[in-house]
Amino acid sequence: MPLSWNEIKTRATAFSKEWQNTQREEADAKPFLDAFFNVFDISRRKVGTFEHKVKKLNNADGYIDLLWKGVILVEMKSLGKDLNKAFTQAKEYAQTLPAHELPKYILVCDFNIFKLYDTEEQSTHEFLLQDFVKHVGLFGFISGYQKKTYKEQDTANIDAAMRMGKLHDSLEEIGYSGHVLEIYLVRILFCLFAEDTTIFEKQQLQDYIEQRTAIDGSDLAAKLQELFQVLNTPVDKRYKNLDEQLAEFPYVNGRLFEEPLPTASFDSKMRQALLNCCYMDWSKISPAIFGSMFQSVMNPKERRNLGAHYTSEKNILKLIKPLFLDELWAEFEKAKSSTNNLRKLHERMSKLRFLDPACGCGNFLIIAYRELRLLEIEILKLQLKGQTVTDIGSYILLDVDKFYGIEYEEFPAQIAQVAMWLADHQMNMLAGQTFGDYYVRLPLRKSATIVHGNALRIDWQSLIEPQLFDIWVGKKTTQAA
Repeated sequence: MPLSWNEIKTRATAFSKEWQNTQREEADAKPFLDAFFNVFDISRRKVGTFEHKVKKLNNADGYIDLLWKGVILVEMKSLGKDLNKAFTQAKEYAQTLPAHELPKYILVCDFNIFKLYDTEEQSTHEFLLQDFVKHVGLFGFISGYQKKTYKEQDTANIDAAMRMGKLHDSLEEIGYSGHVLEIYLVRILFCLFAEDTTIFEKQQLQDYIEQRTAIDGSDLAAKLQELFQVLNTPVDKRYKNLDEQLAEFPYVNGRLFEEPLPTASFDSKMRQALLNCCYMDWSKISPAIFGSMFQSVMNPKERRNLGAHYTSEKNILKLIKPLFLDELWAEFEKAKSSTNNLRKLHERMSKLRFLDPACGCGNFLIIAYRELRLLEIEILKLQLKGQTVTDIGSYILLDVDKFYGIEYEEFPAQIAQVAMWLADHQMNMLAGQTFGDYYVRLPLRKSATIVHGNALRIDWQSLIEPQLFDIWVGKKTTQAA
């Protein structure tokens, strides 16, 4: 049985960390490739040979760096060498092999840049060592996973909001509206983000829709309802005969999928509208415009001026830097030489409580949280001193439960809640890449407190009694305690 994808991702992250700054082909290529195959729990000795001798087209002897007959040919080069030249050389080697030994894939690598060529589809994927975990699914064939074909995805930008807008309008037109529609869209939004950021497997939602629902959309609503139930159910509590494709989805919790919703209804056009959303790359979305962009899709008039009403990331930073960030970074500079002082600063940061009494979609809270997590990573770099860790989560002290907001409208309040989880996941991915440990916080156990209500009538302190807020942020209210 192949390793689980979670374990493969953990190993991939550790591999990237261990082999960064490697440069020399002659000294490092063989151990590098042995470690690469170990990511997939495959012994290189059992599948491939180093320095496989071949006769080149000019009848001179050539040597393939690594050949797994019928599967993959690998050419390694020293850091910075011309990989296009290496690829030409690799293809020439492949042409000399017997038909049954022809590789399905050709990989050329200079220890930092990977270029994987699919000989059947004649497509090339290129990425950096530090991004290996994001692209590790390309090598599923090494572990025996069935190959998937991924569609080219557009960057999630204004076009993404417009696609969500079309889905929103279609559901509203059939009478699925109000609170239930808002919750429904937020759930779908979470799933779209999850399948592009390693919370789910790559393309997992898209595959489920394409492979398990009828083209006319007649059963899509029921299938989504079943998916939401699964995402809200611990793995050991699920039905024993659950569809295998559904069973592969993780347990999310966080109350996001808890509320029972009436079953919607889809047709073929609505199903395609949802699939069109799946084809976007939601991992590229900017936290600074995330909430406001999707709030705008709810209002056709606002949709014409999409993004016109959000505060830019640049302006948010202008506010929060002098409010608290500059002071924390100054403390960090003073504490660099003292492990004890770094620990005290880290602990103090983890106890700071933030309130935005008119939070909208949470942009100020999201950016504030992100900036704190970036500082936390710098603190951990000094504390861990470059060592690879096996449980980075035990070192991370900051979480979203110290962030509070009040919002008059329900939909932006719902978005703010989910957006904080997504921002947290983005930072967990960055921490994992930095310290060589794949890290995801699932199930969701903590959340930001976003209250749907009127900030002029709610006692702000009631959100956090008997403690006090440390920092208030927002466009209209800015105060540090």
